[in-house]
Amino acid sequence: MKHITSILVPRLAMILLLVIGTHAANAADDVHKLVIQVSTDDLGTQNMALNNAVNVQKALGLDNVIIEIVAYGPGLSLLTPRSPASKRVPSLAMQNITFSACGNTMDTIEHKSGNKVVLVEGVQIVQAGVVRIMELQEQGYAYVRP
Repeated sequence: MKHITSILVPRLAMILLLVIGTHAANAADDVHKLVIQVSTDDLGTQNMALNNAVNVQKALGLDNVIIEIVAYGPGLSLLTPRSPASKRVPSLAMQNITFSACGNTMDTIEHKSGNKVVLVEGVQIVQAGVVRIMELQEQGYAYVRP
């Protein structure tokens, strides 16, 4: 009996780990992923992008969706105090929405103006906004451009 137990217990533990691992992998597959492009300084479009993100979270549930908003070109203003819509960014960042600012756009603005770009709280910098969108799409993110 002792021999049978020493064989069965490790096998049962391995089966249990496989079941738990498979369940966790399936749960991760159920998470939706969305990237939203913002490339205009139009306030209405910027607000629409933010509203899209909030509405998707409401529809699918906060834990069921990963959202990243990528801003480049004139759209970078969304992530600076220059845009009235930027007031919403810090609180949305705390609600699991990732905001990415294009480093190339920031470099161009800084070179032309001589002033450093100031971003609102809760924003990360990526090297190139377009490349970031491409990488996210390659990872299975759905793409929206309001």
